[in-house]
Amino acid sequence: MAPSTYKLAFIGLGVMGDPMAGHLAAAGHGITVFNRTTAKADSWVAAHGGAKAMSPAAAAKGADVVFACVGDDDDVRQVALGQDGAFAAMAAGAVFVDHTTASATLARELAAAAKGRGIGFLDAPVSGGQAGAEGARLTIMVGGEAAVFASAEPVMKAYAKAVTLMGPAGAGQLTKMVNQICIAGLVQGLSEALNFGARAGLDMDKVIDVIAQGAAQSWQMENRAKTMIRGDFDFGFAVDWMRKDLGICRDEADANGAALPVTEIVDGFYGRIHQRGGGRWDTSSLIDLLANPDGGE
Repeated sequence: MAPSTYKLAFIGLGVMGDPMAGHLAAAGHGITVFNRTTAKADSWVAAHGGAKAMSPAAAAKGADVVFACVGDDDDVRQVALGQDGAFAAMAAGAVFVDHTTASATLARELAAAAKGRGIGFLDAPVSGGQAGAEGARLTIMVGGEAAVFASAEPVMKAYAKAVTLMGPAGAGQLTKMVNQICIAGLVQGLSEALNFGARAGLDMDKVIDVIAQGAAQSWQMENRAKTMIRGDFDFGFAVDWMRKDLGICRDEADANGAALPVTEIVDGFYGRIHQRGGGRWDTSSLIDLLANPDGGE
């Protein structure tokens, strides 16, 4: 039987990693954290207990499961395989769980490297954003071996509403790409609809209350429509992060032959939002291109 508490490490205390690690601490697990900006690690330890390490390797030493939630492929490769990376310090049988949205190619590379060291690896990107991380309502899509997944799944449930093994290494990242492609089209469609309704003189709060009860309903509508109407974008999942994710999707599509005509257009729109100074705005800011067509570029 698996133990009820584990010795854990968490690498990366950004807007997602900080609350995710907090839920692990609240579940009673012993946890050591690492963050490149040490002040964030100090703040986390002051709030949640545990310990701070000065390198990924120091955090990972002796841990049953090591979690990472960092920026991109290069960041993951550095914290796993780089100088003072986690893999070199992990004991045989330990598991590395990567919550970063990264490429499937990297996931397969790290899975092979981990296997060569006798450790487990799971690519486990998440969906649900900052609010999902804070409220322990994330959806986690996982790639890796079934036995490795079974050992780490109970721990991940501390911050997730759903944790699903999608297939072998890389399958989690591929599933996250499907997720991001869906979101890109949905946000653009919602932006066009809200702008159309506003220009037609409708009470858009009332419109959303009505159509959210029918076939147009989506998570984006329920959680973003009214902030979009107000032009409020200073929160949520940043445009620059979405641009990174859609770049990964487009690279994978180039490799597998899938056509992404709408995704390519929306990716270009996000580039224009960035040019307006909105790189840290929420992805719902696509509506700004329609509501303020001459603004900021």
